[in-house]
Amino acid sequence: MTTETLAKPAVAPEIPRQTAIRRRPVPRRFLPAFAVLAGMVAIGWQASRYGNWIVDDAAITFAYARSFAEGLGPVVAAGEPPVEGFSNPTWTALLAAGRLLGLFDRGALFGIPDYVLFPKALALLCCGGLLTACHLAAARVTRRPWLVTLVTGLVLASIPSFVIWCFSGLENALFALAVVTLAVLLFRAALDNRLLTGRVALLAGALAAFAALTRPDGAIYAAAYPVVLLIHLRRATLPPSVRHALLSGIAFAVPFGGYLAWRYLEFGRLLSNPSVAKAQAMPKVEDLARTGQLVQYAGALAVLVLVVIVGMALSRSSWWRGLVALLVPLGLGLVAYSVMMPDWMAQFRFATPVWALATLIGTLATAEVLRHTRLRARILVPAALIAAVVPSGVVFDAAADGFRREPTLPMCWVADRYGSVFNTYADLLGAGRVSLLTPDLGGTALTSRLDIVDMAGLAEPKIADFIKHDDLAGLRDYVFDDVKPVFINSRGPWGPGNRISSDPRIDRDYYPVHGYSEQGFPAGDWVRKDAVATPEQLRALRDYANIAVPEIDRKLAEFPLRSCGATLRPGQTAISRVS
Repeated sequence: MTTETLAKPAVAPEIPRQTAIRRRPVPRRFLPAFAVLAGMVAIGWQASRYGNWIVDDAAITFAYARSFAEGLGPVVAAGEPPVEGFSNPTWTALLAAGRLLGLFDRGALFGIPDYVLFPKALALLCCGGLLTACHLAAARVTRRPWLVTLVTGLVLASIPSFVIWCFSGLENALFALAVVTLAVLLFRAALDNRLLTGRVALLAGALAAFAALTRPDGAIYAAAYPVVLLIHLRRATLPPSVRHALLSGIAFAVPFGGYLAWRYLEFGRLLSNPSVAKAQAMPKVEDLARTGQLVQYAGALAVLVLVVIVGMALSRSSWWRGLVALLVPLGLGLVAYSVMMPDWMAQFRFATPVWALATLIGTLATAEVLRHTRLRARILVPAALIAAVVPSGVVFDAAADGFRREPTLPMCWVADRYGSVFNTYADLLGAGRVSLLTPDLGGTALTSRLDIVDMAGLAEPKIADFIKHDDLAGLRDYVFDDVKPVFINSRGPWGPGNRISSDPRIDRDYYPVHGYSEQGFPAGDWVRKDAVATPEQLRALRDYANIAVPEIDRKLAEFPLRSCGATLRPGQTAISRVS
C-alpha cells in the first residue's frame, strides 16, 4: 500500500439523490402542524358539502355586527330601537371587527360573498385552535400526540352535527374552542399538580366568562374549575382550594358581571331578549333524559364501547386525575344540553362542545388503553371500535345528505322572500318606511327597508314578554290594536302558535296578498286595508306575489349551494337573483 493510498480518505459509495430523499424521515417538529392542518382540511371539506348555506338566525348577528361597525349601537337595523336581539357578544364583536377591516359585509372575496366566506373562515380557524388544544393535551400523555390530534380531527369531521353548526354562521365553533381550551387547561394542570395556582385559577375563570359571553349556556362552565378542585380535595388542600375557587369566580364575574351590568343599564334586563323570548323554564330532573337523544344520534353501540374504554383508562392509567378533569366539562356540557329548551332546528345545535370533548376523551382513552394492554387486546380494542363506529358512520352520512337536501331555514331565502319581496310590495304601494310583522328576522334585517316587528320576539321586548308569560291573547291585542303593521307574514308553526293569522281582526283590517295551503290555519302575506289606495294597487301586489313568491319558494333547497348576491343591503328588490 502506497503513501498516496494511505492519504486518501475512504469514500462512501454514492447514494442516488432520489433514494436519499425518499428515506429521509419527516421531521417530528412538522407533525403537529400536519395533524392540525389535516384535521382542518377534513372538517373544511365536509363543511363544503353544504355550499354557501348560512342559517337565518346567524344573519341576526350579522345585522347587529353591521350596526355596531356603523356606530349605530345595539340595533338590528338603522332606525330601529335599541334591543339586545343577539346572545353571542364575542361572536358579534368578531364579525363587527371583520366589517371594520373590510373583510365582512362589504362585497365578494375571491368570488365568494364575504358574508359567507368570513364567518366560515373564522369557524375553520376556531377548529384549528380546537385541534391545537387537543394536541397540547395529547402531548402531555402520549408519545405520538400528532396521531391523536389527527384522529380527533377526522372523527369530528365525520359528525354532521359538529360540522353543520360550526359552519352555520353562528358562534358554535368559537364556543367549542373556548370550552375545549378550558378543559385542556384543567387536564394539564391536574397532571402537573398546578391546579392550586393563581394562573390556572384566573385562566379558568376568564375562559368560562368567554364561553358565557359566547353562548348563554356557557355560564355553566364557571363550575368546571371548582368541581375539579372538589374532586381532588384533601384535608390539607381545603384552605387553598377555597381561595383559588374564589379567585376563579372573580375572574369569571368581572367580565361577565360587567356585561350584565351594561345590559341592565342599557335595556333594563338581566337576560338577553332572545333568552326572554325563548321562555327558558327552570330545569327538571327528568330533563337529563334528553342526553339519550345524543346517544341515539351517535349510536348506542359506539357510546357503549367508548364508555368501556374510558372506564378501562381510568382504572389503568397513571393520569386518571387528568382524565377526570376532562370529564367534568363534558358532564357540564351534557347538563347544559339537557336543561336548555328543546331547539326546533335540526342536527342538535346545542351539542357542539359535547362532540368535541367526547371525541378528545375517547381518542386519548383509546391511546392509553392500547399502550397498556397486551397484543391480543390491541387487536380486540380496534376491532370493537370499528364494529361500533361503522353503523354510526352510515347514520352520519345519511344525516349529512338529508341536511344538504333540506337545510334549516337558509338566510338567503329569508333575505329574498321577506326582504326583497316586501320591499317591492311597499314600492308598489308608493309607501315609505312602513312596518312589517314577520317571524323570520335575520335575512330580513339585512335587506328590508321597512320597520321590522319581530313576531318571534327576539328583537321585540314587548312581544318577548308576552311569549314568556304565555299571554298570546295579549300578544294579538298588541299587534292589532297598538302596532297595526302595514304588512303581516305568517307561516308554518306561527299560525297555530300565536293564532294571529286566524284572528278575526286580520279579515277585518287586512287584505290577503299571497296565501299558502297549510292545513288548519291561514298562512301567507297580508296588507293593511287602509294602506291600499286603489283596487289597482292591490291587484299589482297580488300579480307580483303570484310570480315572485312561488319562484323563490321553488328554489328554497338550492339556496345553500349558492349565495344571494355579492352584498345584502336595505331596500333591495331585485328578484333576478332567483332566476
